[in-house]
Amino acid sequence: MVVIGGVAAGTKAAAKAKRENPDLEVTVLEKGEHISYAGCGLPYFVGGIIKEGKDLLVRSPQDFNKDYGIVVLTHHEAYKILTEEKVVLARDTESGQEKAFSYDRLIIATGAKPVVPPIPGIDLKNVFTLRKPVDALKMRSALEKAEAEQRKLKALVVGGGLIGLEVAENMALRGASVTVVEMLDQILPGFDLEIAKIVENHMRDKGVNVLTDEKVNSFEGDREGFVIKAYTTKRTLDVDLVLWATGVKPDVTLAKEAGIALGPTGAIEVDENFETNVKGIYAVGDCAQTRNLLTGNPAFYPLGSTANKMGRVAGTRAARQSFLGTAKERSPLYVLGTGVAKIFDMAVARTGLSEQDARKNSFDAETVLVPAHDRAHYYPGHKFIITKLVVDKPTQRLLGAQIVGEGVVDKPIDVIATALTFGGTVGDLAAIDLAYAPPFSMALSSTIVAANVMLNKLSGRMTGISPVDLKRRLDEEKGKPGGSASRPFMVDVRTEAEFLTGTVPGAVNIPLSDIRRLKDVVRGAASELDLPDEARKLLRLPRETELILICRIGQRAYLAALELKRLGFLNCKVLDGGVMSYSFGLE
Repeated sequence: MVVIGGVAAGTKAAAKAKRENPDLEVTVLEKGEHISYAGCGLPYFVGGIIKEGKDLLVRSPQDFNKDYGIVVLTHHEAYKILTEEKVVLARDTESGQEKAFSYDRLIIATGAKPVVPPIPGIDLKNVFTLRKPVDALKMRSALEKAEAEQRKLKALVVGGGLIGLEVAENMALRGASVTVVEMLDQILPGFDLEIAKIVENHMRDKGVNVLTDEKVNSFEGDREGFVIKAYTTKRTLDVDLVLWATGVKPDVTLAKEAGIALGPTGAIEVDENFETNVKGIYAVGDCAQTRNLLTGNPAFYPLGSTANKMGRVAGTRAARQSFLGTAKERSPLYVLGTGVAKIFDMAVARTGLSEQDARKNSFDAETVLVPAHDRAHYYPGHKFIITKLVVDKPTQRLLGAQIVGEGVVDKPIDVIATALTFGGTVGDLAAIDLAYAPPFSMALSSTIVAANVMLNKLSGRMTGISPVDLKRRLDEEKGKPGGSASRPFMVDVRTEAEFLTGTVPGAVNIPLSDIRRLKDVVRGAASELDLPDEARKLLRLPRETELILICRIGQRAYLAALELKRLGFLNCKVLDGGVMSYSFGLE
C-alpha cells in the first residue's frame, strides 16, 4: 500500500492499515519536511503558548518505521498516478531523483491548500499563509524580532474564519497591533450573525481592529521586498506582517490528472469506505468530499477530527478489502461540521446547520437564543454561555446549534452533536440524562434550558424575536413618522438601575413589578394614578399593539409576556437572549 500525504489522515490510514494487516508493506510519501504534525496547534506556536516546535510533531519517520514497520519518505513529491499500471511516480525534492512506487492499494491524502488570489504584492516577504510548521516559525520569528527591537508589530489578518481569529488572538497577546479584514459582512462565516457579532465585539474589546464588508486588493513593499502597506476597498493600512487566511481548497491536481472523479465541492468523491471511482484507490482528509448528515448534500469540512476518522476507516478498508458493517461500524462520511475555537476569553462552537443553512435547505426553522450559566451560579468560576438552537418546526428535529461565551462550550456542543447524530428531537434533548454536580453544571444544564425554551416556543407559550430581526425592524423604522402603525412598543422590564446600564435603542422602562400591578388596576383593586407614566401609557395601548419585551437574558421578559397576555395583549414578543445577546449597540 502506498499513501500520498503524511500529515493527519495519511499517517492515520497507514498506521491503521498496518495494525489490521501486519504483513502489508506500507510506504508513505510526504513532500514536506515533517509528518504527523499538529496543524491545528500552529496558531498557538505563533503566539508562544506552544514553546517548542517539536511539541507539535506527533511522530517522526523513524518512529513510524520502528513502531509499525512503515516506510516514510519525506521530501518525496508524488507527481503522477498511473492507475492502469498501479504505479505512483515521485520525485525526491532534495536530490532530484525520480522514483516509481508500485501499489496494490493507494490512499490519497494530499490535503488542502490555501486560497490565495494573484493580487499585486501577494509574494512579498512577511506575507504568509499558515499550513505548515515552517510558516508558523517564520511568523513567530517576525514577532520575536519586533519584540527584540521594542517596537509594536503591525499585523494584518485577511479572513475572519476560525484560523484567522485564532492567529489574530495569539499575535495580539504577543503585543502586536492586529487588524482583521473580512470581505463578508460578518466574521465567522459559518456562524449566524448574532453569534459572530458577539465574538467581533469581544475582539474589539481586546484591542483588535475588525473590519467587515471590506476586501484587500493589493500590497506594497519596500526596497528590500518586505510588505509595508495593504490597500483595501476602503482604506490604506500600514503593515509589517500579513496572514492570508481566506480559507482552503482541496489539493486534487494529482487525483484529477489520474482520472479520479471529483465531487461538486471540488474535493475527491468517495463512497462510505472512502474509496474513489477507481477501485483500490481511496481518498481521505482535506482532499476528500464528505456529506452533510442532515441534508445528505456533498460537503467539504477541512477539519482535523474528520480527517483522522476518515483515515482510520480507509486504512481498515484498504487493509481488509472488506466492506462497511463487519463490526457494525458507522462510516464517518456523513458529518456535522462540529467545531470549536478559543478567542481571547471567549469560546465559540458550532454543530449541524446554522439558521441560514437550514433555511437555504428549505427547512422551516425555529430558533432560540438562551444565555445560561455553565455551572451552578453559586459555584466559584461560573460563567455565562449563550446557546442558539436550530430546530425543524414540523418535526421538532434538531438541526444545529451554536454556543458562545466565557464559560465551557465544548461539553454542551458535543452533547448536541451527539443528539444530532442520532436524529434527536428537541424533546429528546430536554429529557436527556446529563451528569450534574455544582462544579460542572447547573441542575438543568444550559443545553436542557435552551431545549425547554424551544419547547415553549414550539407549543405557542412564547413568541420570540431574534436580535438580528429586531435590529432589522429598528433600521426599517428609521425615518418613518413617530406614530407609525408598524412601530413596536418596546418595554425593558428590568429594574431602573439595570435599565440605566444600557438597553435596546427606543425601549422604555417598565419593571416587571409594575407590570404585575397592571392587573390590579384592570380589576379595580388599585388606581391607575398609582402607576408610573410609562405603565399607564402601556395600559392605554390598543390590545393588538405589538409589544417587544426585553430583560437581561429573556426570563423576566417571558414572565412579563404571560402577565400581559392575561390582560389581552396577545401580540407579545420576547427578545431572544435579552440584552446579553443583543450585540448591535445599547443606549
